Amino acid sequence: MRYFIMVALGTILWGCWPLVLRPAGLSGPQSALLVMAVMALPTPFVFRREAFRDRRATLALGVLAVCDAANAALYFAAVQRGPVTVAVLTHYLAPLLIALAAPWVLRERRSTRALMGAPLTLVGLALILGTPQGGLADPWTALLGGGSAFFFMANVLASKEAARSFSPLAINSLHAIPSGLLLLLLFGRGALPPALDASVLQVAAGTLLCGIAGNSLFYSGLRHVPTATAGALTYLEPLTAALVGVLVFGEALGPLGLLGGLIVLVSGSWVASESRAPARPVAAPTSMG
Repeated sequence: MRYFIMVALGTILWGCWPLVLRPAGLSGPQSALLVMAVMALPTPFVFRREAFRDRRATLALGVLAVCDAANAALYFAAVQRGPVTVAVLTHYLAPLLIALAAPWVLRERRSTRALMGAPLTLVGLALILGTPQGGLADPWTALLGGGSAFFFMANVLASKEAARSFSPLAINSLHAIPSGLLLLLLFGRGALPPALDASVLQVAAGTLLCGIAGNSLFYSGLRHVPTATAGALTYLEPLTAALVGVLVFGEALGPLGLLGGLIVLVSGSWVASESRAPARPVAAPTSMG
């Protein structure tokens, strides 16, 4: 149960990202680059050459670096553009994508409920996108959030494989360096914050909690929890972010949008509650890194 709690706490911390990103006012690439820079800080303390002998885990770490750069840039841009509820709920196509992909990528047991839940989720998302508070009236938020879902799916699958040889903090830190370099390559000066001011310090401080602490908790629990179930537990993030949007930023979805959000969340919970054979714990890392 403690591993399920770790995954849940990690995703709740992710749901607090809007509290950091919206007031800062930076672009998606700028926020993403700052987050990667802060997450990379523990690298000298977690780097262990022995862990890289596992080629499959090392390849997974490389995939995570590429996909997390894309995921962060797209998702942060969606949250910054807003509304938060549209951004996070379209982003949460990811858990069902994870449940569908895990049997093929990780050879885990196929989730029948995930196959049935996929069209239900699409219906829920269609209702969300049909609301005037940021759906079809502002399709870019939905497109950015939905696009980030595909890369977040790859993040979770790659993290599961990387955990074969790398510790949770090592996964979090080591992938951030190439992710940051990729952001600079793709966005150039557009990824650099305009100045070292309060907004930069705010994002950096938020990364310690929502990034390093949230990711480390999630990766620690993920090693012992079935991937599809962990993916469905991440629906706690949009619940948290939606509450932040309503309580802090005064956002609201119309009745159809609320119905769509409920369908998305119930569908994900239904997938998570499916009875599955216990997952075999991932082998312990060969070293502390």
